[in-house]
Amino acid sequence: MNIDVSACDRLAGVRILVVGDVMLDRYFSGDTSRISPEAPVPVVKVTRVQDKAGGAANVARNIAHLGAQVGLLGLVGQDDHAKTLQGLLAQDHIQTHLIAQQQPTITKTRVLSRHQQVVRLDYEEAFTPQAGQQVADHFAQALEHYQMVVFSDYNKGTLQQLQAMLNVARKAGKPILLDPKSPDFSLYRGADIVTPNMSEFRAAGGRAGSEADILASARSLLAQHGIGAMLLTRSEQGMTWITPTQHQHFAAQVREVTDVTGAGDTVIATLASFMGAGLEPVAASLVANTAAGIVVGKLGAASVAPHELAVALSRQGHASAVESAPHAIEQIRLAQQAGERIVFTNGCFDILHAGHVRYLAQARAMGDRLVVGLNADASVQRLKGAGRPVNTWADRATVLAALQSVDWVLPFGNDPAEQDTPLKLIEQVNPQVLVKGGDYTIDTIVGAAHVLAQGGQVQVLDFVEGRSTSGIISKIQGQR
Repeated sequence: MNIDVSACDRLAGVRILVVGDVMLDRYFSGDTSRISPEAPVPVVKVTRVQDKAGGAANVARNIAHLGAQVGLLGLVGQDDHAKTLQGLLAQDHIQTHLIAQQQPTITKTRVLSRHQQVVRLDYEEAFTPQAGQQVADHFAQALEHYQMVVFSDYNKGTLQQLQAMLNVARKAGKPILLDPKSPDFSLYRGADIVTPNMSEFRAAGGRAGSEADILASARSLLAQHGIGAMLLTRSEQGMTWITPTQHQHFAAQVREVTDVTGAGDTVIATLASFMGAGLEPVAASLVANTAAGIVVGKLGAASVAPHELAVALSRQGHASAVESAPHAIEQIRLAQQAGERIVFTNGCFDILHAGHVRYLAQARAMGDRLVVGLNADASVQRLKGAGRPVNTWADRATVLAALQSVDWVLPFGNDPAEQDTPLKLIEQVNPQVLVKGGDYTIDTIVGAAHVLAQGGQVQVLDFVEGRSTSGIISKIQGQR
């Protein structure tokens, strides 16, 4: 499934209201080298204290970091933790609708040593029914300024009047996404999409014995409780989008898991943001799955930036090989912004052989991503003569894109005025490394002067002896 990178550009116009249990996440980090003489517990020598927005505030933070406009409605205390949280939200340009209560701000304090949690301390008290009603009253007033709603339920008491708010949102025609915590899904009647994890799904009555069980029980929950659709997050098994009549599974993105804290917040934030940017729910779910794969590789309640998503999405299935050049150029730009080293090489690659494969693998090893400039069919004919290319540009690009070493394939040479050189394409890509194969010297390589002037490098690789497209064609013709 291709995802239009231009959706990232539309995020700035998206307006989302997040309603739910806001928290302050506090991290005490330090090294551990001994056991306490007072009790059999490790002694952590604290060297760093860090505060982050947590719970529904982390959902809002994820939306803000994606570049969308976001408001946050919830309950806090009249304490220093509330002031700290307000400051963090202001830094991320989150519009706050926080209602002060006598109860303390919900705070989770984690003690970390060597990137591992040693213990977590929770500070919280139940909010009163009056507080829940205040949230509902403010919701009705704030809703008109936003195009969609995300409810983040951590079962802490902010959403005591959830059904009333769902009714208001539905009457206003606002899309409703909801991250559930209660096992009673009847509380979520009227939501368009819910995003439970497997534990929450089973607690609500979902069955996980087989794929058929999951789909059947999920659809039963949707029908029983008047919910439109479900994005079921399944940890290492990925995610599954389920409606009464359709489903789509997304495999987990393979990477090292550092911390799953806040991954569910990232999922619903990304899903809502990209739906707001115009993607259909299934496509937005794919983006959310990709975002989750990124965020679990970070420590703590982390977030994802648009360029990280664009880079990760472009890696999936090498789809960019058959996309438009402007789209691919935009993806390359985003990859460079993310700090990735771009390598460029070019050629006709008419009949791909072992020499090509080895050469491209060597080129890719010089950076993080490899762009292959591929001569257009007219250009190959001008260079190689009648009967060439043997394979069309589309076929050559498809074969190249299937190689693990190749990330993008871009055409050049359609215009005879370009003299069959990739100079214009090299100037557009602006690679950090330019690679050419054969007996060239750097001063004779097209584009070398441009790359060197930009602070890049130019490398010349040896071709594998006895391997050439012309030789393969001659051998085939000789056997006829």
